[in-house]
Amino acid sequence: MNEINWSDLSFGYMKTDYNVRAYYRNGQWSDLEISDSEYFPLHIAATCLHYGQEAFEGLKAFRGKDGKVRIFRMRENALRMQSSAQGILMEQLPVELFERAVVEAVKRNKRFVPPYESGASLYIRPLLVGTSPQVGVKPASEYLFVVFVSPVGPYFKEGFKTTPVGIFREYDRAAPLGTGIYKVGGNYAASLVAGEIAHKKGYSAVLYLDAKEKKYIDECGPANFFGIKNNTYVTPKSSSILPSITNKSLMQLASDMGMKVERRQIPLEELSTFEEAGMCGTAAVISPILRVDDVDENKTYGFSKDGKAGPVSEKLYNKLRAIQYGDEPDTHGWVTILD
Repeated sequence: MNEINWSDLSFGYMKTDYNVRAYYRNGQWSDLEISDSEYFPLHIAATCLHYGQEAFEGLKAFRGKDGKVRIFRMRENALRMQSSAQGILMEQLPVELFERAVVEAVKRNKRFVPPYESGASLYIRPLLVGTSPQVGVKPASEYLFVVFVSPVGPYFKEGFKTTPVGIFREYDRAAPLGTGIYKVGGNYAASLVAGEIAHKKGYSAVLYLDAKEKKYIDECGPANFFGIKNNTYVTPKSSSILPSITNKSLMQLASDMGMKVERRQIPLEELSTFEEAGMCGTAAVISPILRVDDVDENKTYGFSKDGKAGPVSEKLYNKLRAIQYGDEPDTHGWVTILD
C-alpha cells in the first residue's frame, strides 16, 4: 500500500479488493456474497435504468490513533435506506443485513482504511437497485444490494475552509412533495446542471430555495444548510430536504454544548442575521460558507470577514471528527468499532 499517497487523495473512486452483495428474489433476501468484480450483469429492461428505482447511502470508516477502525452511525444509514426504498416502492433491506454487509465490506478491505491523521477516510457506498425487467411503469420484483468502499480525501478540495455558494432561482433540486427527502439518484441528476453553472462561476455549491414559493432556504446541492446566531444552531425544515445524518449529529452536539437548536423554516432574508453558516454532510462533515451570493437579486450575505471559519463551526467540526476517530468518548453510541 506504499503507492497510495493518503494525504493527497481526492473524493473519488479507487478500486479496492472486495465488495459485498445480496439479492432479493422470490420474495426473500439471499445471504451475503463476496465478490472481487467491479461489475454486475444487468438486464436492458431493469427498472433502475428506466424508472429510477435506485437508492444509495454514504457513510465512512475511520482509523483511530489506537489503530482500531470505527464506522460512524451505520444504523442511521440503514434506516434511511429503508425510507428511500419505501419512497420509490423498492423492497426494503433488513437493518441487520445492511449492517452485516457494511461491516463485512470494511473488514475485507481493511488495508484501504487510511491511517490516522492522514486527513482521509474510507468511504462506504451501499447501493440498492431494481434489476428485474419491466417495460410498464411498475416496481421491480427483484433487487440487488451492493456495498463497495473507496479511500477518499475531502469532498471539497478546500477542506475545512470557507467557500462561496450561490442562489440560482431558475433551478430546483426536488419538488415539495417529491423525492427530496429520499437519497435516490434522480435528485442528484436534477442538481447537475445548476451545480455545473455554479462551479463555473466560482461557487462550491448551489443553495436551493424552496421550490414552491422561493422564499425559504432548503439545502445545498450536496449537503444540508445550517446557520449560527445568538448561541443557536438553526437548520431548515422542509418537505424536500434529505435528512442528513451529519446534520442530526451536529444538532445533538450543539445541544450538548449548551446551544439552542431550531429546525424550522428559514426565510431568505434571515441569512443577513447569521454570524456563521455552513454546509454539512457525510462527505465534508462541515464546509463553512464564506458568503451566499443571491445571483438573481445581485445581493450578498457574508459570514466571514477574515475568510476563516467561525468558532462554533470549528468547534462542532472538531468535536464530531474526534468522536469519529475515537479521540473523544462516544457518549451517544454512534460508533461501531471493528474487532
